[in-house]
Amino acid sequence: MDTPCWLLLLLFGAFAIFRNGQAQDQLEFISLDCGLPVSEPSSYIESVTGLRFSSDAEFIQTGNSSKIQANMEDDYLKPYTRLRYFPDERRNCYSLSVDKDRKYLIRAGFIYGNYDGLNSNPIFDLHLGPNLWATIDLQKFVNGTIEEILHTPTSNSLQVCLVKTGKTTPLISALELRPLGNNNSYHTESGSLNLLVRMYLNKTDGFLRYPDDVYDRRWRNYFLTEWTQISTTLEVSNDNNYDPPKKALETAATPSNASAPLTISWTPDNRSDQYYVYSHFAEIQDLQTNGTREFDLLWDGVVVTESFIPAKLVIDTVYNGSPETCQEGKCRYQLKKTSRSTLPPLLNALEIYTVIQFPQLETNENDVKFISVVAVKNIKAAYGLTRIRWQGDPCVPKQYAWDGLNCSNTDISTPPRITSLNLSSSGLTGTIAAAIQNLTQLEKLDLSNNTLTGVVPEFLAQMKSLVIINLSGNDLNGPLPQALHRNGLELLVQGNPGLCLSGSCTENSKKKFPVVIVASVASVAIIVAVLVLIFVLNKKKPSTVEALQSPQSTPTVHNTYDNISEPSIETKKRRFTYSEVMKMTNNFQRVVGEGGFGVVCHGTLNGSKQVAVKVLSQSSGQGYKHFKAEVDLLLRVHHTNLVSLVGYCDEGDHLALIYEFLPNGDLRQHLSGKRDGSFINWGNRLRIALEAALGLEYLHSGCTPPIVHRDIKTTNILLDEQLKAKLADFGLSRSFPVGGESHISTVVAGTPGYLDPEYYRTSRLGEKSDVYSFGIVLLEMITNQLVIDQSREKSHITQWVMFELNRGDITKIMDPNLHEDYESPSVWRALELAMWCVNSSSVNRPNMSQVASELKECLVSENSRGNMGKGMDSQRSAEVSLSFDTKMFPTAR
Repeated sequence: MDTPCWLLLLLFGAFAIFRNGQAQDQLEFISLDCGLPVSEPSSYIESVTGLRFSSDAEFIQTGNSSKIQANMEDDYLKPYTRLRYFPDERRNCYSLSVDKDRKYLIRAGFIYGNYDGLNSNPIFDLHLGPNLWATIDLQKFVNGTIEEILHTPTSNSLQVCLVKTGKTTPLISALELRPLGNNNSYHTESGSLNLLVRMYLNKTDGFLRYPDDVYDRRWRNYFLTEWTQISTTLEVSNDNNYDPPKKALETAATPSNASAPLTISWTPDNRSDQYYVYSHFAEIQDLQTNGTREFDLLWDGVVVTESFIPAKLVIDTVYNGSPETCQEGKCRYQLKKTSRSTLPPLLNALEIYTVIQFPQLETNENDVKFISVVAVKNIKAAYGLTRIRWQGDPCVPKQYAWDGLNCSNTDISTPPRITSLNLSSSGLTGTIAAAIQNLTQLEKLDLSNNTLTGVVPEFLAQMKSLVIINLSGNDLNGPLPQALHRNGLELLVQGNPGLCLSGSCTENSKKKFPVVIVASVASVAIIVAVLVLIFVLNKKKPSTVEALQSPQSTPTVHNTYDNISEPSIETKKRRFTYSEVMKMTNNFQRVVGEGGFGVVCHGTLNGSKQVAVKVLSQSSGQGYKHFKAEVDLLLRVHHTNLVSLVGYCDEGDHLALIYEFLPNGDLRQHLSGKRDGSFINWGNRLRIALEAALGLEYLHSGCTPPIVHRDIKTTNILLDEQLKAKLADFGLSRSFPVGGESHISTVVAGTPGYLDPEYYRTSRLGEKSDVYSFGIVLLEMITNQLVIDQSREKSHITQWVMFELNRGDITKIMDPNLHEDYESPSVWRALELAMWCVNSSSVNRPNMSQVASELKECLVSENSRGNMGKGMDSQRSAEVSLSFDTKMFPTAR
């Protein structure tokens, strides 16, 4: 099917809308309509910008939803017709996932709209983390106000908090985060930048924002009567670290009196305010042969930039390297032509910011030295605690510290440490959370009067800062670790009947010895009877392995959640001893791969069958849990595009997985040319993508319950002798209960760059998380670019592709190794599909069945050129690549 014209126009244009109008998704925007109920459609496309706004419900624990008065709704666009208000608690915080050390535009909007009918406009404070950002005074700004800041987070979590300072109730209408594409912009000596004004000099046009501005900055038009407007119909290049809208550069102001300076002045709210000014210039007039435009930039009458000449139709941004203050209570910024200039100065656009300092360091969750907040959040998740005040920074400001915590607050320049944790009488169940051991400076721990079970863990004895541990009034059992009997530690354990003190466990076990013997004899008799029954039944029906391999069977995978203890591997079929593993690999002689799990060795089974043996090192971060998950899954699922498990070894500390051997390595090696310098042509790439998609579609739709792979990437797509693709590495895979929710809460896992940003942000996992990762793989196959490359202007591949598409030249995106040997419609369709997959909202991504269908049509389009016999594709016939419907899809659903 031919690519429709509207799609080509869309891709060559500003990419304002991809699927359902969501170009911002490729830019990782967060756009929250505060108060939008999840019971309604939880997201929508804002009509002016095409941005998708979503409910804020999953980013905050507290607050109530409301709407402004009905007679005011026509005065405001969404998202400013709804709001979230906070009648309870002094501090209520949004928690947002961000990238540490990446610059963000953060914007919060507030409209009262008499939602409560009280005509009582509120005043309250807005905090960024533990620091004051702004005071929101809706008595002064009765029609609403917006606060905007450029800020670089120091951790991967950002807290935006509303703080009650009087009797009125805080509220918020919208919260938006926009990552800037370039950290080389908006430099400050210290602090962050609070927006004073951002304007472009134009008489008539209104606000500019997304999609004209790729970062969704809001530009207001501004013009004075003593100025003259000039303009151009030619395109002005905006390609620098700031990327202002091209429309903002197409007009400019010059003073009507050619000898007069162009002046912008204002009165500061505070005389001590410091300012950064960013002036954007482009010459947009054709100058006469002897014409010159040259001018000085002055701050409070002092020249700060001399003899500036704007470049023709190319942006130039001038800014002050150090912050400026205003003298005599008035700020004055001027452009004044030099004596050599024949033309007056011009100005296209201007941004003015005040410096805002955030002196109080937050409890940094990513700093190993100050990991306390991570531990507390893990404890909260483990115990299901829902304390309202457990939001925002746990330690600072001190008056809003979390209940049950004490922290060391020495000075604002030192990150606080948690020194006391009191969870007494909190309804805790289960075992003592291992996350507690991360509180390395903990001095007092009180878990008394709950219903905790299990043994007292050894790690408590290793926490050298502890001086008081109160475990009394629980249901703990087993022996008490001897290391806890140390000087300087006060240990309270009364009220735990099953807890063994000073050797009592040994005495009790001796008294119960006759009972144990009787129970053991009875157990042996039962086991013998069961074995006899199994033997008889197995005579009458095929084996488990045969049943699983039957094409009529639907594989069933047991749920594997992160918080479930590790059961033994259910089936003992295809199990090898460690000595057999050593024999088949000739003592691990030939290493063919290496990773965090250990090494992969080539092996031979029964003297002829080639196998790949993945040997897990004892120090592997993958561990037994991932090993067990992969064995359990691969023993139950069978598909031509999934790597086959031949067997495994589980013998003490020796863990190994034995797979079919795929001699052509992984897809990444071929894309990079590291596989004997050979490159896969475009037709083969489409076929490989389709085969991988079919394997993934089988996991999502052909298995009961569905399976999510969680680590789709080019290094986990392996190729056999005919370059047939097979998905590999199922150590992170998870299955969902049938009839349950489509998403489950789980520990976030995956590979940076491929990881679904929505899954990372919300910890909610679903099949669409694999779809996002597959979209990244498609972009790799199309571009042969690294997923993350800090040397690029746009480091992530999605941002880089969007950036290049906006320039309208697909050849800059395609892998040069293809030498433009491809069918253009199939390329555009594959590219559109990839961008659809990487939509940051999972509900707006395709499912894998749709992905496979789209790729089939791409392949048909490409095959119509008759080029399937070229390059490496000589190893496979065109007929095989066109037989997916009958051979690749699972026969059972």
